[in-house]
Amino acid sequence: MKVYDSNDVSVILAGLPVESGRGEEGGTFVKVSMLTDAFVDVVSLDGEVTRSKTNDNRADVMLTLMSSSASNALLAALHTADKLASNGAGIGPLLVKDRNGNTIFAAPACWIVKSPDFEFAQKAVPVEWPIRVANLIPFVGGN
Repeated sequence: MKVYDSNDVSVILAGLPVESGRGEEGGTFVKVSMLTDAFVDVVSLDGEVTRSKTNDNRADVMLTLMSSSASNALLAALHTADKLASNGAGIGPLLVKDRNGNTIFAAPACWIVKSPDFEFAQKAVPVEWPIRVANLIPFVGGN
């Protein structure tokens, strides 16, 4: 029998583990989207198809935390350091791994694209951190 537990999904961004306050109950806390297709194709006038590898392994990762999560302060500090310092102070590796399965997303470099939109409400709300990843190595292996 297979068991999925969202608490067994590790998220480490630039050396910072994101361990609590991840997402809203019943919602997504990590979404990984490749920016381009791995292959593109064209067809000639006589119907011959040529496939070309794009070699673009960039991805967008949306990391959703609750507004009460202590990880927001860590990510905000990382992003602020990146904006204020030179030479990519906020660039670091990414690891997203299901410790109960085989799914893993790893990259040598990622960074926070912009500060998240934020709102104050009657209750805690989700905060979405947009992250860009260079050279993502994805492996969707199941649980």
